[in-house]
Amino acid sequence: MPQTENTATVVKHTGSHYLLSRLPEWKLFPAVLRGRIRLGGNSSTNPVAVGDRVIYETGPEPPSAENPAVIKSVLERKNYVIRKSANLSRQSHIIAANIDQAFIVATLDFPEVKLPFLDRILVTCEVYNVHPVIVLNKMDLFRDGYAGQLEAFRRIYEGAGYRIMEVSAIEGEGVAGLREACNGMISLFSGVSGVGKSSLIKALDPSIDLKIGQISEAHLQGKHTTTFYEMYPLSSGGFIIDTPGIRGFGLVDIAPEEIALYFPEMLKASENCRFTPCTHTHEPGCAVKAAVEEGTVSYERYSSYLGMLEEGRKYR
Repeated sequence: MPQTENTATVVKHTGSHYLLSRLPEWKLFPAVLRGRIRLGGNSSTNPVAVGDRVIYETGPEPPSAENPAVIKSVLERKNYVIRKSANLSRQSHIIAANIDQAFIVATLDFPEVKLPFLDRILVTCEVYNVHPVIVLNKMDLFRDGYAGQLEAFRRIYEGAGYRIMEVSAIEGEGVAGLREACNGMISLFSGVSGVGKSSLIKALDPSIDLKIGQISEAHLQGKHTTTFYEMYPLSSGGFIIDTPGIRGFGLVDIAPEEIALYFPEMLKASENCRFTPCTHTHEPGCAVKAAVEEGTVSYERYSSYLGMLEEGRKYR
């Protein structure tokens, strides 16, 4: 029986079943993995991720639920975002591949942004060549009494060179600008549970059918509403990848001595360190430690770096 090979992009995966589309065309069809890909030399729990471009094979009839296409191989990725949920874990998980930008959704409160967690995502984006943008959602809640927190957050992350977009999914503040930033791009939306990511995506395009979760009053954190990693087309142009809320974000394949290279503000300051290499912890004449004392490198970011450095040494 003749077989036909072609390429497509993975737009959803649910365990061993996938949906593909030949982007930019949005015409979905089902696919399954050929067994040897799953057993190949890949330490990740998902050797095929949303955003992957794959070579697939079909029979003479169009793919259907009864006769899905078969994914034969994954084409080389231009980038990806990867994590491990626990530092002791040997397994990693690819969140998305071949993306143009990652919008990291956070809030000043409800739930409170955890800077070490945010910094781990930013470092991962730097390592794997993904352009990150920080999106502060729920700004309608933070107009009164949060001016100091907002100013401090801006000082830390704009000072490190990152763009911050302030939005309110509920009131629509900043949504038009975010929609424009997504036009023509493949954009990943990620963040911890409860930051309003699904509400924000719904505000970007009301035609996208997402479940909206509520904050747990007992724990001040969100309930998981997104179960699968999935790509959606935006009616205004571009594609977005929605992800389940993330509670743990361990670094993958980054040696302790390399971590400082992925803090842009520390990398710049380190050009003036007396010794090379420099761990920026105890060496005399360390320009990074001097920059922390002067305030040009934030203490919060430096503290995150020290935490990652210690974890990297501990679990090697």
